[in-house]
Amino acid sequence: MKIFCTGASGYIGGSVAAHLAAAGHQVTGLVRSPEKAKAVRALGIEPVMGTLDDGEILAQAAWAADLVVNAASADHKGAVVALLDAVSESGKAFIHTSGSSIVGKRSRGERSDEIFDEDTPVTPSPARAARVALNEFILSHRDKDCRPVIICPSLIYGIGHGAGRDSVQVPLLIKLAKKRGNAAHAGPGENIWSNVHIDDLVTLYALAIEKAPAGSFYYAENGENSMREACEAINRMLGFVGRPTPMSMQAGAAEWGEGTAEDTMASNSRVRAKRAREELGWRPQARGLIDEIEHGCYRE
Repeated sequence: MKIFCTGASGYIGGSVAAHLAAAGHQVTGLVRSPEKAKAVRALGIEPVMGTLDDGEILAQAAWAADLVVNAASADHKGAVVALLDAVSESGKAFIHTSGSSIVGKRSRGERSDEIFDEDTPVTPSPARAARVALNEFILSHRDKDCRPVIICPSLIYGIGHGAGRDSVQVPLLIKLAKKRGNAAHAGPGENIWSNVHIDDLVTLYALAIEKAPAGSFYYAENGENSMREACEAINRMLGFVGRPTPMSMQAGAAEWGEGTAEDTMASNSRVRAKRAREELGWRPQARGLIDEIEHGCYRE
C-alpha cells in the first residue's frame, strides 16, 4: 500500500511511518528540511519536502497515495482541508491525530473525577474548542466517499521509533527534576492523565488503517496516573530522596509557558479507549507509565 504521512520526522508520525515502512508499505513522509529528509530516508521513508501550509504539495502527495495519516498537528485546519479535498470521492482513508486534552479542564493540579469514553459528550475548554470543531469537520466527511478516522491519544510515553524520539510531558518533568535536583509538579499534582505507550499507540494506528469504519473516533489509553505519581517515579529513577515539590501555577507557567502549564501539566484528562478495544480488538501490551519511568527507556 502507498501511504502518505505528515509528521514523518516527529514522535507519533515518525513512529507510525517507520512501523508501516518496516511492514512493507511504500511510505512517503512530509519533512521540512534536508536534515529531516535524510533521517526519514534512513528508515525507509521517501521524504516529501514541504510544510503544512503547502496545500498543493499536500494534495499531490495525498492523490498519489492509497491512504493518508495526518500526525503533524491536531489543529492545522488548512492542512486538513487540503488533504480531505484530495481524498474525498476516492474511497481513501484519512487517519487524523487529535489529543485527549480536548476533554481537559484547567484544574490547577487538583483531581477531577470526570471520565470520558467515545460516547461521552465533550464540552471543550476555550483552548480546545477549535480542535473539537476540526474533529467534527473531519468526521463529517464520512458522507463524501472517503474513510475519515480520528485517533485521540492520551499522555504518550516511551521512546519513539522514528526520527522523533521524545514525547512531551514525561521528558519535561524529567528535565525539570534534573534542573532542580528534585521532581516538581504544578499545584498539588493530584490531576490525572490517562496514558498510552508509543508502541501500543502505533499498533492502534495499524489496526485503524486495516479496519476502522468511516467516521470512527478512538481514544488511546491503557491506564492513568496523577502527575504526582509520575514525579514520585522520576525521583526514584533519578535517585532523589524525598517527595516531589509542588510549584505555584506562576512558577509552572514560567517554566513551561502558560498554555502548557495550565492545559497540559496541571489539567485532568481521563479517557477510556472503549471502542478501540471493542471494535478493533486493540490489546495494549507495553509496560505501564510508572514501570517505564523507573525501569525502562527513561532510565536507559
